[in-house]
Order: sequence, then C-alpha cells, then structure tokens
Amino acid sequence: MNTEKTLKLIGEIYSPLSHECLQDFVACSKIRSFRRGEIVVKEGQFSEKAYLIIQGCARAYYIKDGKDISDWFTFENQFMAPIVSFFSEKPSPHYVEFVEDSSVLEFSRSNMEALSSKHHDFERFISKVVTETMLGLCERLYTIQFNKADERYTHLLSIYPNITNRIPLTHIASYLGITLETLSRIRSPRKRI
Repeated sequence: MNTEKTLKLIGEIYSPLSHECLQDFVACSKIRSFRRGEIVVKEGQFSEKAYLIIQGCARAYYIKDGKDISDWFTFENQFMAPIVSFFSEKPSPHYVEFVEDSSVLEFSRSNMEALSSKHHDFERFISKVVTETMLGLCERLYTIQFNKADERYTHLLSIYPNITNRIPLTHIASYLGITLETLSRIRSPRKRI
C-alpha cells in the first residue's frame, strides 16, 4: 500500500497538501490493520489517536440502558476518531469499533498539532476535515429531529448507497433512531389496496 499516494488522494478530497507536508505526515503516521469487531476505544477511555480509513469501515456507538446505539459510521477516505477524547482530552463517551477488516492510517493528536504548526496547508486540511464532520453531524441532527423514519433511511442511502451491504441492519436502525422492525417495514413496504 502506497501511503503517500493515499494521502494525495485524501488531499484532493479535502484540501491539497504540499510534497513536504505529505512527507512529514507519512513520517509521523503508521499503517495499521484491524479485524472486524475490534474495538479500539471504549467508553471512559482516553484516546489521542485518529484513523484515516484506507479500506474498510468503522462506527462509533454508545451503550445506553444496555442498548447499543450507533452514532456515526466512517468508510474509505474518511476519518474516525473518538471526537470528545481526541479534541478535549476527556474520557470518550463512545466506543469505536471496526465493522469490517480494515486498513487505516493512524496518527496522534500531538502529531496533528505539530503538523498544523509547521504546515499551513495541513492546518487548512484539518480545518476542512473538522468542518465536514461538523456539517455531517448537523445534517444528521436535523434529519433525526425533522424527518420521518422512511425519510431518514432514504437520506442515509443517498449518502451511502451500499451501506446495507456493509453495516448490520441493527446498527443502521439504532443510527436512524428506529427499531429493527420499523426498518424492516421501511425496506419492504407492503402494497396496500
């Protein structure tokens, strides 16, 4: 796997990175592999690691009253981090789990800060990543508050058309804030006379 080539692609998606910045990013990152079902952060843990998903997918979730509630999913060319812990140095309220066997580029908050101080293009890059993440969370909140269950599901499919092939339906239902039974009805509506 060519790390520099992957980072160039990511730069094209978010914000271009200079050759020198790419070299420094590669030098302070490492490629890791995780197995399906592997949990890298648990609720209450501190974590300063972030992951750029090269191949595979992950999710963040809560456990509330014994229920597993998915909060977000990430796929190829997206970043996954325990946001609260990564940015505020507080214990994570989330679990972070890889849903598929995954290859990622792992880097730390301290490396991100050092690269941001040294390279303005990296600072812009991180700003774009954070902005896109915030906009996605705002859109999710709006969808949960104002859309019906079937509209939420349709919206999710418009963003991730093949999500049902990669993420278990129980996780999708909890992400949408509905029961698995409701999701089943939405996915196979009966014709009414």
